[in-house]
Amino acid sequence: MTVDQAIVFAIIGGTLVLFISNWWRFDLVALAALLVGVLTGVVPQDRAFSGFSNAAVITVVAVLIISRALANSGVVDLVASRLTDVATSQFGQLLALSVTGAVLSAFMNNVGALALLLPVALANARKFKYPAAAVLMPLSFATLLGGLTTLIGTPPNLLIADFRVDAGGERFGMFDFAPVGVAVAAAGIAFIALIGWRLIPKDRQGRSDEALFEISNYVSELRVSEKSAAIGQSVVELEQAIENDIRVLAIIRDHGRAAAGLRLERLRAGDILIVRADTSALEQAIKDAGLELVADPVDLADVDQGELAFAEALVAPNAWIRGSTPASLRLRRRFEVNLIAVSREGRPSKGRIGSIRLNAGDVLLLQGEAERLPEVITALGCLPLASRRLTFEPRRILLPLAIFGSAIALTSLGVLPAAIAFPCAALLLVLTRSLAPRAVYDSVEWPVIVLLGAMIPVGGALESTGAAELVASTLFELAGELSPRLIMGMVLLLTMLLTPLLNNAATVVIMAPVVIGIARQLEVSADPFLMAVAIGASCDFLTPIGHQNNTLIMGPGGYRFGDFWRLGIFMDLLVLAVAVPLIPVVWPF
Repeated sequence: MTVDQAIVFAIIGGTLVLFISNWWRFDLVALAALLVGVLTGVVPQDRAFSGFSNAAVITVVAVLIISRALANSGVVDLVASRLTDVATSQFGQLLALSVTGAVLSAFMNNVGALALLLPVALANARKFKYPAAAVLMPLSFATLLGGLTTLIGTPPNLLIADFRVDAGGERFGMFDFAPVGVAVAAAGIAFIALIGWRLIPKDRQGRSDEALFEISNYVSELRVSEKSAAIGQSVVELEQAIENDIRVLAIIRDHGRAAAGLRLERLRAGDILIVRADTSALEQAIKDAGLELVADPVDLADVDQGELAFAEALVAPNAWIRGSTPASLRLRRRFEVNLIAVSREGRPSKGRIGSIRLNAGDVLLLQGEAERLPEVITALGCLPLASRRLTFEPRRILLPLAIFGSAIALTSLGVLPAAIAFPCAALLLVLTRSLAPRAVYDSVEWPVIVLLGAMIPVGGALESTGAAELVASTLFELAGELSPRLIMGMVLLLTMLLTPLLNNAATVVIMAPVVIGIARQLEVSADPFLMAVAIGASCDFLTPIGHQNNTLIMGPGGYRFGDFWRLGIFMDLLVLAVAVPLIPVVWPF
């Protein structure tokens, strides 16, 4: 082993430890690995940032932009709105949602596909009175399976296409992944719909069809009495006077009108305050401010609430508010919204709401002006859990579809490479006003792009220093007389086990150079091994932290960390059973 090889192994090993420990964000870990590689000389300085110009990275950026344009067009909402018409049973909804999610994920970002279908799944679960937990995990897994079927379905496929060039072949085409990917996806969805959903723990499936939050459990009503010390105080002054965590959400006055956003409003005798407060805060408000607990609360449905509204929002994995506390965010001052409650893993969080550190997958109950809430949810980096109300316009739908379809056709026919066709499509979408210029930058998951751009040169160092060949030789000696098919199966299994611990793109960057070396040792084609890595890197069914889709469904579905492996193990075994015999048929050794 040379010094450079030892350095590469040390960098990869340290990167793996940091990825698994989750001490740092994965994009910072990848960037640190790249810079260490440059400083130690195993990554040439003039190649340090070559990963950001890689065709796979450029294509991922373009696909993310196109995905946002398709989402904004309403085409997904139009399809989703028809699901209720074709299926009214739990089985029918589960199958319809899974197939729709898989098809969408084949052509757009799978996180975006899940985000668009998640509100539909929740709304239908409530409407048809079956537990949301029974459909959300199958939906998440189906979107992962759908990404297996096309070149642009998932970043691992785009990376593998580039590694095939390193192995001496041409880049994989748009639908080269389909023969194996469609078979695996079809088998997986059939298993999920018929058997898999039954493996979800019964206590998760026992959740009622009610909304995630029952608002009456989080708000109370207090009346300003004639002798109250709060008369003449502003809402802010009252909140500051009560040391406990209390928040005035609205004031009911003037024959039942509810007024929202009244931080500086002066209180009057007879006002009824809708407040969010725990028991101790209510007691202090009654004792110190002379407020009275309303014995017969006003029915909010009978009150003209003006612009007051409640909405549920899901903290996305890349949301900027992740790791912050509500108190530090100052949501009322900055966004004129109130945070009523936080749910984690399907259960309301206990303790003072202002000190809770928000995690990916948390569900927030927000209150504010109805027209501004969707905009605020987006600004917070969260996803709405209510279906959008869109006016379907043929031009708004057909034009993005035509532009996207043209890019797919040009790529499939070999007229243009994906790294050219899809950026052209993204540019046309902006020029035709199908997507606002500002939304272009908002639609890109920059941490993922940094991860890809940083890890590609590190993966190149594995090959350029001979480290990948050394690992391949060692594995070849350990494998002994095993057949190429069996070794390929072991590669697929190892990749599936690594993916939940690492990011799927990082798994590809590490595994691809190694399997190319194994193929050379065996003197066979690298194609089946590369396909095995692509499939294994996209099949992340064992944990909720390996892939963003699994993280997103934890809160709304009320899942626990250990729930995923119950179904995930059988999904992994099914993928092995289908892919191992089929890959060599489509891609011979």
